[in-house]
Amino acid sequence: MTQQVSSSPFLKPFFLKTPISVASPRTQRRHTLPASEFRNLTPQDAISVFEIEREAFVSVSGKCPLTLDEVLIFLGQCPELSMGWFEEGQLVAFIIGSGWDKEKLAQEAMSTHVPGTPTVHIHVLSVHRHCRQQGKGSVLLWRYLQYLRCLPGLRRALLICEKFLVPFYRKAGFKDKGPSAIAVGALRFREMEYQLGGLAYARRNSGC
Repeated sequence: MTQQVSSSPFLKPFFLKTPISVASPRTQRRHTLPASEFRNLTPQDAISVFEIEREAFVSVSGKCPLTLDEVLIFLGQCPELSMGWFEEGQLVAFIIGSGWDKEKLAQEAMSTHVPGTPTVHIHVLSVHRHCRQQGKGSVLLWRYLQYLRCLPGLRRALLICEKFLVPFYRKAGFKDKGPSAIAVGALRFREMEYQLGGLAYARRNSGC
């Protein structure tokens, strides 16, 4: 029987600290805040999440993958399937996922969390507009996938993306599963799958 994801301990905050010898005066003045931190998101982060998401997606497609209410629901129901990247206390990038219990993603997966399943549906990955073109999306996705490997019972991650993003996710290890049954207005998507194998290796190398 598959264990419920919610039974696993949440991500322990991971800090990347700037060495004191090279820290700028500004960094030294704000020494109480870590230079860089990765942690699970909470409902208290929802406004910051939605502001980044809205700026990133509305200007391109006119729609957000998640409404603010949906962000609040997922961060309340399955915060362990989210990850935020914070720099000096400010959210700069995030991923939100939920549980799914079918082979392929369907329209209802867009607003549903099914606990205790082996599949994570990655709803959205977004980076603050001031931090784009710096490789942060790739770094956050890699760290998130390594984190998922440490959660008991998880076997794979699914997502949908527009065709132009397929190379980005392929580079991260996802496989293109073909056209998705999900449509948002005139937008059409590809479904991508990532197998969460190699648990022992992940634990040795990610501090799980």
